[in-house]
Amino acid sequence: MTQAQTALFVPHGAPTFALRPGAAGAALVRQAQSLAARRAIVIVSAHWDTAVPTVGFADRLETIHDFSGFPDELYAIRYPATGCREAAEEVVAAIRNAGLPVEKDAERGLDHGAWVPLRLMFPEADVPVIPLSIQSRGGPAQAYRLGQALAPLAARGFLVIASGNVTHNLRDYQLAARSGGQTPAYVREFSDWMANRLAAHDLPALLDYRQQAPGAVQAHPSDEHLLPLYVALGAGGASAEAHRFHAGIDDYVIAMDAYSFSPRIGG
Repeated sequence: MTQAQTALFVPHGAPTFALRPGAAGAALVRQAQSLAARRAIVIVSAHWDTAVPTVGFADRLETIHDFSGFPDELYAIRYPATGCREAAEEVVAAIRNAGLPVEKDAERGLDHGAWVPLRLMFPEADVPVIPLSIQSRGGPAQAYRLGQALAPLAARGFLVIASGNVTHNLRDYQLAARSGGQTPAYVREFSDWMANRLAAHDLPALLDYRQQAPGAVQAHPSDEHLLPLYVALGAGGASAEAHRFHAGIDDYVIAMDAYSFSPRIGG
């Protein structure tokens, strides 16, 4: 019998996270080592944004270097992931069964939001990977609903990994990098608010984070990097218990918090 999987939200940070994984990278490695054997990975990245949920069907997934101005060694990295059309069809069916529209993409590879954490967690690239897009115009409610559509797949050995960041303000990063500045207060205040609301399973507050969370708009001028967290939360199931297995800040303003969402004992 296939063991049900825990849904994960993981950080991908700046592209240089691939070269300097630090404490956050070590936490992702430990978490991957604790997971049950998996049939396939559904990877949801903040960097694949489409109007309609779209599932990748490529047999071999190109390593997409969707950034510029970074060290040459980053562009030499390849993550040789393979897909699985049979598993991708099951993802499509799950989304469709939840009443959501869904499309297929025969060529989509892995952007850095996907391959950077996957390379750390599964360096052998020996598990089939199914990319799935986010829909930034739908906001948290739509992302959570997309995650709910994926929840039944856990019992079939699918591992949902959603990749983003709990805070993501590139302008503040650039200002801090130029001036050698300190971490703004909102970074910790926002990440701690998210941790507290997730621990309380306060879904109404979480879905309304832009109005209720301290520093929400500064933490996310646009919220595509937070939406994967809602996908993971939904994919964990209605009784999911949130566990923050890493908390930290990289590059002054990027909260690298990571979460697992598992069914509550007796839930």
